[in-house]
Amino acid sequence: MPVLPGAEPYRHDGGEVGVLLCHGFTGSPQSLRPWAEYLAEHGLTVSLPLLPGHGTRWEDMQLTGWQDWYAEVDRELRTLRDSCAQVFVAGLSMGGALALRLAARHGDAVSGVVVVNPANKVHGLAAYALPLVRHLVPSTKGITSDIAKQGGTELGYDRVPLHAAYSLRTFFRLVDGELPQVTQPLLLLHSPQDHVVPPADSARVLSRVSSADVREILLEQSYHVATLDHDADRIFEESLAFIGRLAPSVGKEGTAAGG
Repeated sequence: MPVLPGAEPYRHDGGEVGVLLCHGFTGSPQSLRPWAEYLAEHGLTVSLPLLPGHGTRWEDMQLTGWQDWYAEVDRELRTLRDSCAQVFVAGLSMGGALALRLAARHGDAVSGVVVVNPANKVHGLAAYALPLVRHLVPSTKGITSDIAKQGGTELGYDRVPLHAAYSLRTFFRLVDGELPQVTQPLLLLHSPQDHVVPPADSARVLSRVSSADVREILLEQSYHVATLDHDADRIFEESLAFIGRLAPSVGKEGTAAGG
């Protein structure tokens, strides 16, 4: 299946500091593209991959699971490490969980983590029903475009494939167990009004990581897809400042010359 226009992966070869951006469940790189372009404009090397099963049609996602999505970002991280002196990982929603697992498993190879409305658990009755219901019903209504900004649209599926959702539940449990292995500096930004991922997920992440350098920022004007919402500019600026503090070469003359 051809990739939906706007859902293509994004890559920019910049300086010696790299950033890997991970999009969310049933979403696409479109939700993070303005963030990726902002970081690229400031001289960073940026990778924003399209996760397997995403960006085409929801039926394609039924054939994928968390192992496929994680393998993709793991591969991209290793590629960035080959060309960059320092690499940071970042993500939205499930992408936040992917970024946190990369940090837990790669240790010093990851210099810092930025997550926006990170997902940690499948909540409610759906979590208990998934093991059975996924064999009876292929999909349920979608979760994309939770955006407060008028006219804001997220490019993603209008249906949630339930086999994939069941795999996502397994992945969240795995990541939750690995959170104490996250020791890197962490910037966590989350929306108090989020109709997809409750604030409890961010609180859980903050309570379980071992990072000593942690900053939490509330995105009061945005819903779940905050990277396309009223607080987008703040996310971009705060993440660049966070990276710049930990990678002093960012913003200095010559950073964009390649690394």
